[in-house]
Amino acid sequence: MTQKWNTRTGLVHDGIRRSQYSELSEGIFLTQGFAYDSAEQAEARFIECGPDEFIYARYGNPTVRMFEERIASLEGSEDAFATASGMAAVNGALVSGLKAGDHIVSAKALFGSCLYIVEDILQRYGVEVTFVDGTNLDEWRAAVRPDTKLVFLEALSNPTLEVIDIRGVSEIAHAVGAIVVVDNVFATPIFQRSLDLGADVIVYSATKHIDGQGRCLGGVVCGTRDFIRKTLEPYLKHTGGSMSPFNAWVMLKGMETLDLRCRAQAASAQAIAEALQGHAKLDRVLFPFLKDSPYFELAQSQMEKGGTVLSIDVKGGKDAAFRFVNALEIFTITNNLGDAKSLVTHPATTTHQRLTEDQRADLGITDGLVRISVGIEDTDDLISDLLGALNAV
Repeated sequence: MTQKWNTRTGLVHDGIRRSQYSELSEGIFLTQGFAYDSAEQAEARFIECGPDEFIYARYGNPTVRMFEERIASLEGSEDAFATASGMAAVNGALVSGLKAGDHIVSAKALFGSCLYIVEDILQRYGVEVTFVDGTNLDEWRAAVRPDTKLVFLEALSNPTLEVIDIRGVSEIAHAVGAIVVVDNVFATPIFQRSLDLGADVIVYSATKHIDGQGRCLGGVVCGTRDFIRKTLEPYLKHTGGSMSPFNAWVMLKGMETLDLRCRAQAASAQAIAEALQGHAKLDRVLFPFLKDSPYFELAQSQMEKGGTVLSIDVKGGKDAAFRFVNALEIFTITNNLGDAKSLVTHPATTTHQRLTEDQRADLGITDGLVRISVGIEDTDDLISDLLGALNAV
């Protein structure tokens, strides 16, 4: 969809469709199905639905459609399909267009559940997968083949925040006709427009920044109208991965403050990364907008800000990392991210615990690594809390 207004205006007004009651806040249409005036109308609707016509909540819903249109406008995509969770979005974006015998290339630095889909589920059903170091364009060139159907990557990897050259990967993939699917959660739709960088399909866990307040699960896939309606929609509406109307309403409310929250969080994340850099009890601070980051120049060319998440490597391994995490007062221990509250997790024992020790080592996920999701609290309070907890190590 073409973006009509500037971002903050669109996040409040895009996609609104009002009922005959002219409600101010978006309506929640909590209905499983929709009634028809006649058998002929029902027949016509099952052949082709108009823009304000619906059949069944698994196929579409007015509240869900408002959310889809608003996120498509923000992302600059032709269309979008909302899903029950971020993982339903990833699964749909990958599985809907593949069949046994197809070949895909994926960055190896993936969230644990994403890796499960690519490494276990796709290969179980006959899709050939080649994994590469996503930051190395030579590995992408070597792995992509004339029969490659799709490439998959996280714009910023979880939890080590590697930055992948989306323009470079897209050029390589498009040369053989493969589509590029990007999980853009860490970069956020506020700070990175991956479609403008050459990606074809964008995936979000709306559970993260889009809700932003830890309330509901949700996901969304953005792309061309052909991909969303002819490839993705038939798969999702028949396998049942659709978003509930109530969750869509929560996401619409979250989007109204998305730009404000993300900018405040990113500013705090930058300040925290700079305050912790070089600390005697840390081996490293991982944040793409630190000047000594190996991804600094690439990140600045792709992103407006460095995002809302950073990772630190506490000297002393798991025991030291646990002492640090347990000493925090403001930060909450949980495996979510992108929340208004500041959150912290230990990836090696939570989000990436199913990986082997060798896999974690290959991805740079050490026993001392702690992922920090920065909220909207006062920046000075957050820095004080982190420094105080490091004193406990």
